[in-house]
Amino acid sequence: MNAALSLLARGLAGIDVEVQAMAGARAVLVGKRLLLPGGAAAESLRRAMAAHAVAHLRYSTPARPARGLKPMVIAVASAIEDARVEQLLCRDFPGLRGWFAGSQAPAPDPKDLGFAALIARMDRMLALPAWQDDNHWVNKARRLFDEAAARAGLEDYDAFRAIASILANDLGQMRVRFEPRDYAVPAPYRDDNSYLWDFGDADTPPDEAIALQQSGARPSPPTDARNAGSDDRPPEGIDEMTELGRFTYPEWDRRLERLRTDWCTVIEKLPAWQGLRAPREQAMAGGERIPPLAPLRARHLDRTHRLRRQWEGDDVDLDAAIEVMIDRRARLRPDPRLFMRAGKGPRPSSLLVLLDLSASANDPGPHGLSLLDIEKQAALLLAASKAAHGIDRLAIHGFSSNTRAEVYYYRLLDFGQPPGAALHATLAAVQGRYSTRMGAALRHAASHLRDEPNDRRAILVVTDGAPSDIDVHDPAYLIEDARQAVAEARSTGVRVACMAVDGAADAYVRRIFGWRDHGIADDVRKLPLRLAHMGARLGMLRPG
Repeated sequence: MNAALSLLARGLAGIDVEVQAMAGARAVLVGKRLLLPGGAAAESLRRAMAAHAVAHLRYSTPARPARGLKPMVIAVASAIEDARVEQLLCRDFPGLRGWFAGSQAPAPDPKDLGFAALIARMDRMLALPAWQDDNHWVNKARRLFDEAAARAGLEDYDAFRAIASILANDLGQMRVRFEPRDYAVPAPYRDDNSYLWDFGDADTPPDEAIALQQSGARPSPPTDARNAGSDDRPPEGIDEMTELGRFTYPEWDRRLERLRTDWCTVIEKLPAWQGLRAPREQAMAGGERIPPLAPLRARHLDRTHRLRRQWEGDDVDLDAAIEVMIDRRARLRPDPRLFMRAGKGPRPSSLLVLLDLSASANDPGPHGLSLLDIEKQAALLLAASKAAHGIDRLAIHGFSSNTRAEVYYYRLLDFGQPPGAALHATLAAVQGRYSTRMGAALRHAASHLRDEPNDRRAILVVTDGAPSDIDVHDPAYLIEDARQAVAEARSTGVRVACMAVDGAADAYVRRIFGWRDHGIADDVRKLPLRLAHMGARLGMLRPG
């Protein structure tokens, strides 16, 4: 059988096959040389190992640059590439399909949602057409794989590489932890995939089978929780937040067309970081700064400030009317300006700025600053110049979510609190994490405005994407819930608007906030000015 394997491998890919007594039980592909484990390894498994190596030699491009890629992305991309080249080989040599099908890893426990288990389930779905799985992520992997094969063909590496990025991003949003040093490719006949990647100055992988990241990949700092699988822990020794209370809110089910009572739990927290200077603030200190906001010209009307002796208006000026009567008796020509109307002047308003603090806000932009950095600077500038922009009382809150059971609501600046050094320290230490369950956050924000004395009350949401969470797979579900939450707030006299930093936001922001009460900032650096204009506009308009 060893001679047959060597003949097959040399004929199909020009490689030499050697069976060695190695410590591991996995094949290793080094250049044109394939090392197979000896000992108790079954001949059927060695056949699958050789066929898989042939698939890589025939259809894979070796030593692609791995620098800048997160370990989780490398692992998912390797698994997708394994499936792609095997299907190409089986297309050209159909008799080999049974070799791969009979050497798959045992089906994992359906309740196991760890990274290795999900990859193993994906491997089975892609290798066995008749296999069924009830996991949404696994089924999405098969759907994307089949669509790419039908659209671009199995030869298009880039199309399948894009799938890997999407799936890795989903795993990060699902909070699937990835431990590079503990991970090994689930399928026992597949090699460690070190053949596929160039890790730069990393040490040469040992000859025995090893886990992917032991071959040279190194985990990146957890700046993007969606891709890196970070646990988003605050700096060591720092109490993250002081919990103020837990509140339950309903959620709109668009399929049932009714509110689910007490469906979401909002955990309200008060920052405990005052007086601290976080690493993100240090990075901001040397980065690009935003100039101060110029005050906007107030245009809103104050009914308590009346302009007298007007040509037209909504009321009669009694003093002018008396003077007219006097002039007529004195046979003088009276002044026809007999009316009063509302004049320009400050009108009390309360604005709550609600920041989206999900993990996607950490993504760095083309100018080095992330959306979170810009949000912080914009919030500080707006707080410092709120009076000049027609805002009487201002609050700055934030939110993120980790399923419906954990909707975190952060009170960064409350109504009546001066925007001093504490606000700077608090915003500097805030980190983006988790997802964006907007509806529950809007309902809780509206409850904070309920007791505000001003007749002009508004919520201004700043976000970079559509509402989403890891326990919801219907993309329209949370959009409809947020739309219902906006309608509920407006029915109580609270105006709700949104500033979206997303070029593709038009569809969902119109659906949630309507045609008038939204704005889109294509360039993240324009966010502060757009935010100030939207805040001033909300102060001018009556509640809708």
